[in-house]
Amino acid sequence: MGKDKLRKWQENAAFSHVFEPELKSIVDGAGVNKGKWAREVFGNDHPITLELGCGKGEYTVGLARRHPDRNFIGVDIKGHRFWRGAKTSQEEGLNNVAFLRTKIEFVQNFFVEGEVSEIWLTFSDPQPKDEKGTKRITSELFLERYRGFMVPGGLVHVKSDSPLLYTLSKEGWKAAGFPILEDSADVYGDLVHRVPADFADVLNIRTYYEARWLEEGKKIHYLRTQV
Repeated sequence: MGKDKLRKWQENAAFSHVFEPELKSIVDGAGVNKGKWAREVFGNDHPITLELGCGKGEYTVGLARRHPDRNFIGVDIKGHRFWRGAKTSQEEGLNNVAFLRTKIEFVQNFFVEGEVSEIWLTFSDPQPKDEKGTKRITSELFLERYRGFMVPGGLVHVKSDSPLLYTLSKEGWKAAGFPILEDSADVYGDLVHRVPADFADVLNIRTYYEARWLEEGKKIHYLRTQV
């Protein structure tokens, strides 16, 4: 175990806006703050947006800066990664940010029906061997799971560097009857030039790895649906 990881885990444990329930209890069906995120964690009744597989939390923090009237929760199993977002949000005094350490397949344990308004899936693992979509968190099977705790018509955004994930997600959504509200194979060459300026600003939030992929000449893809 590296000392840097240990330090970040220790800092996470001291942050009041980071929640790291024991994995065994989650597998057994337990959760934290279920039905209470807005009221007890954020102290308001504002809509909640999740970033699932949030990595360093760049989108969680970036969205929170732009939308102080909404609450944002970054979710990832690797706490040493989202430590950066947790640290930044604390330093900037962003009181509309929280982080949750769990596996995405158990995320439904933490929210009640209608508790979440929006989900961002940013640069998720395309899971190339997952033919049935049981591990790909952008698949129609996961959308059905998200529907269980989202408001009716809640939005799901996918931003990805993977042509495979982009294609499989789009095909799966169409087959399952999820509407494709927005679709672009090139976010920066196409989409940002034809959407409202405030949403173009959101799309321009760039993660550390996204910046590297863009330098390599990769195209960034985007999809949006509602559940």
